Amino acid sequence: MLTQPVWYPSEELISSTRLYQWMRRLGFDSYDEFFQASVRDIRWFWQAVENELSVNWFTPYRSVLELPRGVKWPEWFVGGQTNLVANALEKWQSDPDVQRRPAIIYESEEGHVRTVTYRELASWVERVARGLKELGIERGDRVGIFLPMIPEAAVAMLAVAKIGAIFTNAFSGFAADPVAWRLEHAEAKVLITADGYRRRGKVVPMKEVADRAVDMVPKVEKVVVVPHLERDIPWNPGRDIRWDELEKEGNQPTEWMESSDPFMLIYTSGTTGRPKGTVHTHSGFPIKAAFDIGYMLDVKHGDVVFWITDMGWVMGPMVLLGCLYNAATMVLYDGSPDHPNPDRVWQLVERHGVNLLGLSPTFIRALMPHGVEWVQSSDLSSLKAFASTGEPWNPEPWLWLFEKVGKKQLPILNISGGTEISGGIIGTTMLRPIAPITFNTALPGMDADVFDQDGRSVIDQVGELVVKQPWVGMTRGFWKEPERFEETYWNRWKDIWAHGDATSRDKNGFWIIQGRSDDTLNVAGKRMGPAEMESILVEHPGVKESAVIGVPDEIKGEVPICFVVLNQGYNPSEWLAEELQERVGDHLGKSLKPKSVYFVDDLPKTRSAKIMRRVIRSAFLNLELGDLSSLENPESVNLIKNLR
Repeated sequence: MLTQPVWYPSEELISSTRLYQWMRRLGFDSYDEFFQASVRDIRWFWQAVENELSVNWFTPYRSVLELPRGVKWPEWFVGGQTNLVANALEKWQSDPDVQRRPAIIYESEEGHVRTVTYRELASWVERVARGLKELGIERGDRVGIFLPMIPEAAVAMLAVAKIGAIFTNAFSGFAADPVAWRLEHAEAKVLITADGYRRRGKVVPMKEVADRAVDMVPKVEKVVVVPHLERDIPWNPGRDIRWDELEKEGNQPTEWMESSDPFMLIYTSGTTGRPKGTVHTHSGFPIKAAFDIGYMLDVKHGDVVFWITDMGWVMGPMVLLGCLYNAATMVLYDGSPDHPNPDRVWQLVERHGVNLLGLSPTFIRALMPHGVEWVQSSDLSSLKAFASTGEPWNPEPWLWLFEKVGKKQLPILNISGGTEISGGIIGTTMLRPIAPITFNTALPGMDADVFDQDGRSVIDQVGELVVKQPWVGMTRGFWKEPERFEETYWNRWKDIWAHGDATSRDKNGFWIIQGRSDDTLNVAGKRMGPAEMESILVEHPGVKESAVIGVPDEIKGEVPICFVVLNQGYNPSEWLAEELQERVGDHLGKSLKPKSVYFVDDLPKTRSAKIMRRVIRSAFLNLELGDLSSLENPESVNLIKNLR
């Protein structure tokens, strides 16, 4: 798999990074030595991270790590008491420069901009926290948050954490059923929602969805409504409360929380059955997020970060806390990233001086047909880097972003981890060269490896991404389901976290995520990730997107089936399907030639643009579909069901 770098860091850039400067203060001359030390002694490393971030402790911890229940249930910063709000907001109160700095810059789809400084955010959070206390929310209670990407979403999360309660976010595009399921499973007492938001110029109603969800969950006592659009909505006297009525003046002390106390539940969509409620704590999640954002992605104090995401996905809270812990600014945008024109994101970068832009491969693939003119019309000189997570890259969109948008100067910082990780397992550092679609390191403190089916570490072949030691930020199990947590991640090899990603790496240290390991193709004993075949398909000028799955075959055990979305100007035809089959066979060998190519109008994907191959496979084979609540386009599933 040996890959050829296309971006090399200058000595000047390396020496300017926070990671390099910290590494040198710790006494390391080379990144390799530093990384090895970080996994050789994880207690030393994560204590060094906590010290570097200047975490505030109400009560100092007595021990960095204890394992009374084994590696599956690590206890970090034992005996320490803290609160993430003390570190995200209150620690900056003595710094007038930070107090005046924007914590949040919000832009609506219509172009309205609102800026909230660190001082204003701290005061706002205190008022909402006091209101929640007066509403009867106590330490440990759960609060549902169903909001678009508006400032109130950040305020609600921080206010809940400040008083020691626990929030669970729901994706702003959900229908009523998945919202209700999360509220019921978390046993939430209150739901905070909005009247709606706009996407592509159309109103997306949220209060009506929230009402249907709450009607299914009798334990929800109150619904707090942000009048974001000031539209007429159904109102339930006695249950519904306006957001401005929730805000209460007066002092609200920040709750002293144990290091292991949870502040957030994030639900991940299951392959089959119900979602999993990952539990995150006041010390774990924010410290890991702050390190990954601040040191791996090199976000400095005062930098501006814009990540195309939603607070219902892990990247929303991760970027928020990563920015606040590093005295940076987060840009929130609640509209479509290509509305009214394909340059909307580039205009956001120009208007707000964005330094780090987080995006997805699918977003870039969608922009490519519009050409580079939309990029060239915007001033992107503030950008220092791109960041990406959530799905594997194909070479063509990666190179388009690198060459056409970044002019071969801006690094693409790929990171992969997940909701259960609080950040990344493998990633990209600016201290090393970068090759297309790859990761150039396991993250410091993450003892990652690639195992074959027999649990042996392998190079240059697809295997299972694993982590061999616990880390700060590891989910504290699944809410009310400890056995399911152990079964999901710890059941394959003893005391080894099996992440579920099919991964390969070469002897030069470049890693590639091929897809979910249950997506991995095994054709006549040849194992490969679907991304490799999909990359070949999308290199064809007629192919916009593709997804490859494996289906049972009597002779080969499994054969590839391809689903293709065509570019404008191309029409489905038998000869085009045959051409694509031959194209794959020519590149990978005749034994890996797809059995069939199906043309579809759309592929099932999440709002964060992740293509759901497992859903495609289940629909095509008429298997149990599992949880579909995160899909943005559920109608695409029925189209695939009807193909056979």
